[in-house]
Amino acid sequence: MTRDVSTRSADPAVSAAFAHLHAQARATLGSWHAPDERQDALRAAYLEHLHRHPDGVAKAGPPEHLTASCLVLSPDAEHVLLTHHRRARSWFQFGGHLDVGDVDLHAAATREAREESGIPTVTPAPVVVQLDRHILHGDFVHCREHLDVRFAAVLDRTSTPTTGEESLEVAWWPTSRLPQGTRAELGALVDAARLALDL
Repeated sequence: MTRDVSTRSADPAVSAAFAHLHAQARATLGSWHAPDERQDALRAAYLEHLHRHPDGVAKAGPPEHLTASCLVLSPDAEHVLLTHHRRARSWFQFGGHLDVGDVDLHAAATREAREESGIPTVTPAPVVVQLDRHILHGDFVHCREHLDVRFAAVLDRTSTPTTGEESLEVAWWPTSRLPQGTRAELGALVDAARLALDL
């Protein structure tokens, strides 16, 4: 049975360890100018979540928590580098949970992109391109819902990715032929990244 997060108590140790990320996330989202009403509604929902959960940026916090991710595009924005996630069994941008050592959301997205792509030069632009709240499907235990904060990076296709332990494969995909199953979500993210990065 799923625990009612409205009555749960935050772990003081987790809240203290992630206090800097909690504060930074509130500042980032508080100053972010959303591109449309739907994204602004998500921004408000994220801020409300953080207000209710002092540990809301931690995987060890509530089953619904913030994450950070990075979409990697080619310079012409015609290709995107994706990971075939081992647990979810679907193709996604790079991303995951925030770590205590991360300075902010952007640093978390950068770390995840470098770890999951195996390319140490991936550096997303320091601007949020999209928010996406989604229920998880696949082999997950504690996590139930991710409130993802998404960034984007531009990378030459000559960079060679490697497949890490969290992935089944890492590969470039044409943005005009994105993988089935996540096509609608990834297509919207590609469009948001192009707009934010003026590609």
